[in-house]
Amino acid sequence: MAKRIVVDPVTRIEGHLRVEAMLDDNNKIHDAMSSGTMWRGIEVILQGRDPRDAWAFCERICGVCTTVHALASVRCVENSLGIQVPPNADIIRNIMFLTQMVQDHVIHFYHLHALDWVDVVSALKADPAATAALAQKVAPKWALATPGYFSDTASTLKKFVESGQLGIFQNAYWGHPAYKLPPEANLMAVAHYLEALKWQKEVIKIHTIFGGKNPHPNYIVGGMAAPIAMQGDNVINMERLNMVRDLIQGAIHIVEDLYLPDLLAIASFYPEWTQIGGGLGNYMAYGDVPQAGIGDPSKFRFPRGVILNKKLDQVLPVDFADQSQIQEEIAHSWYTYPNGKTSLHPWEGVTEPKYTGPKPPYKELDENQAYSWLKAPRWKGNAMEVGPLSRMLVGFASGRSDFKEVVMDALGRLKVGPEALFSTLGRTAARGLESRLAVHWLLDEYNHLIDNLKNGDSTTADTRNWDPSTWKPESKGFGFTEAPRGALCHWIQIKDQKIANYQIVVPSTWNASPKDGKGQHGAYEAALIGTPMADPKRPVEILRTIHSFDPCLACASHVIGPDGETLAEIVVR
Repeated sequence: MAKRIVVDPVTRIEGHLRVEAMLDDNNKIHDAMSSGTMWRGIEVILQGRDPRDAWAFCERICGVCTTVHALASVRCVENSLGIQVPPNADIIRNIMFLTQMVQDHVIHFYHLHALDWVDVVSALKADPAATAALAQKVAPKWALATPGYFSDTASTLKKFVESGQLGIFQNAYWGHPAYKLPPEANLMAVAHYLEALKWQKEVIKIHTIFGGKNPHPNYIVGGMAAPIAMQGDNVINMERLNMVRDLIQGAIHIVEDLYLPDLLAIASFYPEWTQIGGGLGNYMAYGDVPQAGIGDPSKFRFPRGVILNKKLDQVLPVDFADQSQIQEEIAHSWYTYPNGKTSLHPWEGVTEPKYTGPKPPYKELDENQAYSWLKAPRWKGNAMEVGPLSRMLVGFASGRSDFKEVVMDALGRLKVGPEALFSTLGRTAARGLESRLAVHWLLDEYNHLIDNLKNGDSTTADTRNWDPSTWKPESKGFGFTEAPRGALCHWIQIKDQKIANYQIVVPSTWNASPKDGKGQHGAYEAALIGTPMADPKRPVEILRTIHSFDPCLACASHVIGPDGETLAEIVVR
């Protein structure tokens, strides 16, 4: 009889995710289920509201994704109303977007995913002098690499362990045989974990300068609510812009001189993971960081396209307005559609819950029935993976020299071929390589903004179509972006100046989706199949692959009561 592993909740993610994996007699996963365990209702909350306010609601879907939902939402409304934003607004949005991406990727690597590869308790066995020598070799441009520095880090860690309360390092499988790093590498990684934790709160000051605060910086339909005057006192001035420049340079330092060296060093100990976790082999990117307005995808820094069956010689087009391309299915989801339909384009989408699962608490779900609060998005009927790996592969397959350069450099250092990208480790590496591109683009966007300001253009918004009296009686639109976790799009229908329908398909809906009506697995499920387990009672291998996607189930599913009360409390022991 097949063994079933249940991981619920999956920790070190945003939101509530349950994974069930079925093992064969050799302790290899032969089938898997991904279940979002909370209901998503933001679309219902938005109905009947002013479309100009939608971004403020959408942005609060998640405290991690933060700015990207606002970006997709204002673009969605602008597309519906025929609004074009001024160039400076696009540039500032690009700066906000790239800042979020770099910060999120660094946080993900050190604070959410690295602990799947780094044995924190093993670090106590490390020799601080040997650790310093290793750090100087791995990251020679990072100044904090002395025996005393690592001795202090070990002392701090020892206090955690001896207290019996591991705090931020709680709930992990320390001592698991799948951990391969020597103690010195583990101690180095723990020290850099703490350095990244201090840095990440600094870089988001870019959001507070252009958006007023973080999380949830301010946007506006028609541009950005960010008045600029180089010599002004109560607006964004040269002093604040210089601060942005310094923060970007600090981000380049941490990506180039800490994150990437650590990533490649840790990856070198796990070559077998270039053969595990590949999954679907289908990749999609919507593209972003426009250079000539959002309407010209050919000028995006992140190109748009689809790759099917790992065929890097062909990039297929994505069309948001073609209702035959993107559909959301509910064959294995706890929703109901009208007239017995099981698949709808988001413009026609319905968010009506219909729970048919077992009464909680339950031991296991039935993979032959509905088992998730996530719908199953499909592109032309195909299950797709989205995220950093998809973006890097689409850029690589599109012939972009900047993508090819960073990919081939990393593959050369790891001494593997391009096929290694189709894996759990490839997914993790792609996030770091993308950060290398994004952090330098961030400086380019800043310089572009400064050039425009020097040339006398300080306009950041166009509100000519702000008044609803200028709108058509009915309109519809879409707004896309590339969230750190992948392709994100909002669809809207406006009628009589109010939101008639609003649907959101987020990256983790694509990746964490259940099976569809044809039995096609979502990306998480497909990536787990074939994974060997060293110790089924401590399923660190499941966490490695699931965390490689950086799940955000808060975006994919969420719920509040009618009066805002807490409906459930989950305690992780």
